[in-house]
Amino acid sequence: MVTRPLADRFGRVATDLRVSLTDRCNLRCSYCMPAEGLDWLPSEQVLTDDEVVRLIGIAVEHLGVDEVRFTGGEPLVRRGLVDVVRRARALGEHLNLSATTNALGLARTATALAGAGLDRVNVSLDTVRRDTFETITRRDRLHDVLDGLAAARDAGLGPVKVNAVLLRGVNDDQAGELLRWCLSEGYHLRFIEQMPLDAQHGWHREAMVTADEIFALLEREFVLSPASEPRGSAPAELFTVDGGPGTVGVIASVTRPFCGDCDRVRLTADGQVRNCLFAREESDLRTAMREGASDEELADRWVVAMRGKAAGHGIDDETFLQPTRPMSAIGG
Repeated sequence: MVTRPLADRFGRVATDLRVSLTDRCNLRCSYCMPAEGLDWLPSEQVLTDDEVVRLIGIAVEHLGVDEVRFTGGEPLVRRGLVDVVRRARALGEHLNLSATTNALGLARTATALAGAGLDRVNVSLDTVRRDTFETITRRDRLHDVLDGLAAARDAGLGPVKVNAVLLRGVNDDQAGELLRWCLSEGYHLRFIEQMPLDAQHGWHREAMVTADEIFALLEREFVLSPASEPRGSAPAELFTVDGGPGTVGVIASVTRPFCGDCDRVRLTADGQVRNCLFAREESDLRTAMREGASDEELADRWVVAMRGKAAGHGIDDETFLQPTRPMSAIGG
């Protein structure tokens, strides 16, 4: 029974919970982390499966969350993922359960995940060219990603969405190629502006391929028309391609922020609540939980954490500071 919503001071209510299951990843994407990787969280700091499921249960049963997305790092490297999904599904058939993944290993796990109750997946894929994929990810694993995508589609984990970041001088000449491929395979493509969430803190606005540039690249080859379905709190602006039925989305987090409609809250792999992807402060649920806090006490802490959410991420503000944690340690 919902006791109170996760509301902030600006009238927004969080109903979409992003749960990071690990900060580890088996790719080394250049816009996320250095080639040598990062110092991973010590295992004792990472939430156990039981702790993850307990906090999801509090969010669903006490705080009105109705959508849960499992993220990382790379969630497929979490050994207990299938069981966590199964236990989350037991909280209610009404829940929308999804995962964001790089799809390495998805060919082996898609059927099990679907059987456990996962509804769909978002797959990160910036190119369908093997050499470009290796340049970006520092791994020659494109074939595994493509196999994983096909397995997800065949297992019914749809609509299968593909998330792509265009990098200037690397793959920004491949936008049309990627869209044509996704349309032919039945995948829903979303281009995402590169955000200042890299571990190296090397992001620069002038190097980012903007939404306006993405539209210009696509409109050289396609006719884009605004989709009829309402956007709501979805991050992507959606467009039909050449009259449909295929669509493409653009998520302009930097140049066209949608903070006013945000309904998301994040739980890191080490049990910290983040009320914004770009927040520089966190609220610790893990320590309180391990010290014996009740479900009601943990729910109270979560509510307080959401009250402190800022009106917007402030990337355009000259005082903006990039979060200390990179995306792999926050969870998308």
